Amino acid sequence: MRQDKKESKAKAKEIKRLRKEQAKNQPKFTKEKFRRFMLGSKDHQGFLKPFCIYALLICIGFVYLNPILQMLSTSFMTLDDLLDSSINWIPSTFTVDNYRQAGGSMNFWPALGMSIVIAGVPTICNLIACSIVGYGLARFEFPGKKVALGLIIFTFVLPSQATMISTYILYSNVKILGTIWAFVIPAILAQGINAPIFILIFWQFFRQVPKVLIEAAQIDGAGYFKSFFRISLPSAAPAFITVALFSFVWYWNESYLTQMYVQGKGTNSPWTTLVVQLSNFGTNFSNYAQTSGSTATNISEAINMAGTLLSVLPLMIMYFILQRYFVESIDRTGITGE
Repeated sequence: MRQDKKESKAKAKEIKRLRKEQAKNQPKFTKEKFRRFMLGSKDHQGFLKPFCIYALLICIGFVYLNPILQMLSTSFMTLDDLLDSSINWIPSTFTVDNYRQAGGSMNFWPALGMSIVIAGVPTICNLIACSIVGYGLARFEFPGKKVALGLIIFTFVLPSQATMISTYILYSNVKILGTIWAFVIPAILAQGINAPIFILIFWQFFRQVPKVLIEAAQIDGAGYFKSFFRISLPSAAPAFITVALFSFVWYWNESYLTQMYVQGKGTNSPWTTLVVQLSNFGTNFSNYAQTSGSTATNISEAINMAGTLLSVLPLMIMYFILQRYFVESIDRTGITGE
């Protein structure tokens, strides 16, 4: 028995020695190993695909983040730092005086309040009107439905510049030029800025709600409006978040139509927005410098960057707060075409 154990141990040692020698004689790097390392196999993912994805994301992120970081860095620079070619990113002295002067020339706090009203009220109207229209197109069959969908798509493709003159004359005739009603009334009628795409988003989402739920509610005695408010709307939160964010951002960033309809050139309207103030930043800063006296300096690139950052800062804060809900809502509403 002892001799058999010794022989088995000797054989095991011999097998290990032969395997080690075989491993030493084999090449460490082969084409098959390289292919598996780059392309992967059924068990694990290769190196090439993640590398390409992360490289692409880094490049796209750099394209978007570089201007923002450059703007942020420049906004804290003094005039000496701007003239010093050796300073590119980190200022020698951080100053917030640029933001004070930019905010004063833009009349920041009143303009911020009016921006929220001008972007928020039409957004709420868009949510109500577009959801009702989208629900009707998704749940009801009626003659001319395809024609209506085609007209909605056509109005989205048609540029606003093509109807700008006629719209201006219409608003002037009904006496809403130079007021916020120039944005609110079209939104109530589901014809606000980019409202057709909001209708299509709601239409796509309400089509995914099971008809069995609607039919069960109708069997229990629920009417059309009760089925809409009790069944469809509670499940449409992702669509509402998507439409609210897109609508708010588009109304916030709209400067030309705001100047034409809400401000109403020649009407002495008090309405303005931060984006409009930024577009007239040079003129506004000159007026501010004359009224503030010695506290204002000459306009510089740093003050321009501070004013630009102030105009987009509320949107950036809103996006960082609602980012998770925004991504989830985009995925669930199928706006990517999936």
